[in-house]
This record gives sequence, structure tokens and C-alpha cells, in this order.
Amino acid sequence: MPAEQTLARIAKEVEVCTKCALHESRKKSVAGEGPADAEIMFIGEGPGFHENEQGRPFVGASGKFLDQLLAQAELTRADVFICNVVKCRPPENRDPQPEELSACDEYLQRQIETINPSIIVTLGRISMGKFFGNVKISAVHGQMQKVGERFVIPMFHPAAALHQPPLKPSILADFAKLPSQLDEARNALGRKAVKKKESSLKRKEKQMSLF
Repeated sequence: MPAEQTLARIAKEVEVCTKCALHESRKKSVAGEGPADAEIMFIGEGPGFHENEQGRPFVGASGKFLDQLLAQAELTRADVFICNVVKCRPPENRDPQPEELSACDEYLQRQIETINPSIIVTLGRISMGKFFGNVKISAVHGQMQKVGERFVIPMFHPAAALHQPPLKPSILADFAKLPSQLDEARNALGRKAVKKKESSLKRKEKQMSLF
């Protein structure tokens, strides 16, 4: 099955999932979005208020900052896949519980296997914990490490900079390193660069220029 169809199937399963109690309060599940051949996959913690309303990842204030961070790395959302460790909003934006993480882990693993990214960027300590266990994010953020068949880079969650402005320079610096880290990962894994996708905004601009 083509990767795009596999991701669409996972999204459909997530939409009707009842594996944990989070489905009881969700408005819309948030499976994730991005190209099926993305070289970089961002994994956050869980949907917030706006994500629960719209069914898309990182669309609130932290999402706007993530767009700025992607630009810092010479990327757009069209280039990367973005999702969370849990696909439904935890009440009051609390941390996901172990049983909720466990319920969603199968979906996340299938997404990782389908996309097969060169780099996974974890956003926040919850998603970092999936790959690194009990370490402090302040000690390892921005450092690329080989985990299995790919590389993983832990980073602060964009929301952390909104709540703690002194963290913003560190997050910007970490994202600025992504292009060189991607080159390093490609070389180590023997992969070639994937042609960058054109964003929907640029496509619209080109279409308008024809009139």
C-alpha cells in the first residue's frame, strides 16, 4: 500500500479510536499532517484547545512559533510531518497518562515506520521520553543521537518559549542547526535529499500571478 494511503488509514482509525478515556472529551482527533516521504518528523506531546477544535497539529500560539522556527531551519510545513504522542487532547492540557501514551503508541509507531524519516525531532520532555527515557531535556536539547534506524534530536516544546522567554534563544539556535544535522544524517544513512514540497500558499500565489 502506498505510504499516503497508509497514513490516511491510520488517520481514519484515530478518528474513531476508543482505546483510552481521552476519546470521551475530544471534539476532533489530531492524527498529524505532512508528506509521506518527509525527511524530518516532529513529534509533540498532545493536542491543545485549538487543535482539538480544528483537528490539525500546532495551530495555536505554539504553532505560530513553530512556523517561525521552521523558517529558521529553511523549512515549511510542506517539508515535514508533524504529530503528537497522543492524538486526542488531554483535559486542561495536562500531561498524557501512561495508559494514554500506550494506547496511542501503535499509531505513532506505524506513522514512523511508514514515513521512515531520517530525523525525528521530539518537542518537549514527554515525546523525548519515548526515545531517551529518564534524561533532562536541558542537558540534551539540540543534540542529534542515533536511535535504531534513524536519528533523534530532542528539543524544547515551542510552548516552553512562550511561557519562559529566556528559552527562546536556545530553541532558535537548535532549529538553526537542523539543515546541517539533516545533511549529516543523510550521509550516515546513505540517503539522498527529498525534493522540497511547494507550500499551498506559494501555489496559490503562482496561480494568481497567471491572471
